[in-house]
Amino acid sequence: MTSKYYYGQFTKEHLKLLKTGISLYNEEKFWECHEEVEDLWLADYGDDARYVYWVVIQVATSLYHYLDDNLNGAEGMIRKAKRKLEICEKKNVETELLYKYLSWEKFKKIIRKIPEKSKIEDYNELYSFKFKNPNHWDKL
Repeated sequence: MTSKYYYGQFTKEHLKLLKTGISLYNEEKFWECHEEVEDLWLADYGDDARYVYWVVIQVATSLYHYLDDNLNGAEGMIRKAKRKLEICEKKNVETELLYKYLSWEKFKKIIRKIPEKSKIEDYNELYSFKFKNPNHWDKL
């Protein structure tokens, strides 16, 4: 079954570009993930699908701060990521590709469980989360 995509929605092309960043995230190379995905985010100016990249960047940065026990940094970034998730939903950016290839529903649920005033241990589940392995993604 082929889905029809509209400008601003997350497509196969976006997913292919995100592979390296997702691999870095899964390897817990959060700063490197941030750098890789930030390049995609900058290149897609004007395309609402870039909000997906933005969420990944901000969550990776939050976890980078988590590993340094920097609660203020982790909290600030996760707060921003939550706002970007809301924008993804409101702008109809999300497609089944996110759910099928990235475990997006679980990812969002874990992010949203982190309280506004958090403790460093509130990030443990997010730190343990891994996206589906890009090496095992079906042919796109």
